[in-house]
Amino acid sequence: MPSPSCTSPHLTPLVQVDQLAKRYGETAPATVFEQVSCEVRPGEFVAVVGDSGVGKSTFLNCLAGLDSWQQGRVVHAGVDLSTLNEAQRAIWRRRHLGFVFQAFHVLPHLDVAQNVALPLMLLGRHGAESQERVQQVLQAVGLAELGGRLPQQLSGGQLQRVAIARALVHEPPLLLADEPTGNLDPGTARQIMDLLLARTRERQTALVLVTHSMDAARRADRILRLTSRGMQPEAAC
Repeated sequence: MPSPSCTSPHLTPLVQVDQLAKRYGETAPATVFEQVSCEVRPGEFVAVVGDSGVGKSTFLNCLAGLDSWQQGRVVHAGVDLSTLNEAQRAIWRRRHLGFVFQAFHVLPHLDVAQNVALPLMLLGRHGAESQERVQQVLQAVGLAELGGRLPQQLSGGQLQRVAIARALVHEPPLLLADEPTGNLDPGTARQIMDLLLARTRERQTALVLVTHSMDAARRADRILRLTSRGMQPEAAC
């Protein structure tokens, strides 16, 4: 069941997607999706589901400004991402975004604590306070004793939790998660969803989660189904 603490519909949306279309190719472009519109408010958890190959990960990449699109707009707190160049988008991501990638994207030459600390380092935050913050988030994801290990010494589930800790450590207003529980056992998956939902409520973070897991999706305030011809509501709180 969705959380009883659904965000107020009167809050100004943090993220607005308007008639988004993504295509590949130039001479005979293939449409991934089009006419995609949705909004996400602070403190709201939105789950995005859909058939395999419909472009759910691509949609998240567009929300993050990691991918381009051919039509429509992605607006974050009044900023139209299409008006930013690559360098400006990178700076925007550092300040405003946490992203849990399906493929983890941890750096193999850095230990767990260093990987988690990367967002803080990129923001120029160093010292004891940052180290304490890293330890807090490692504790929250159940990796408090593994900060000194290298990624190749971890299981897939542990790497997933490193990716989640890294996305949370700088307390971004927008959190995007691509199958964040896909490599976790059911018990750990529930704990991670508890953590993501708690941070969403406490910090008024907007959470957009792509998932095949209906157990995870049912905890959302809203479930949206991505299709090649738009975004359709599947459940509401």
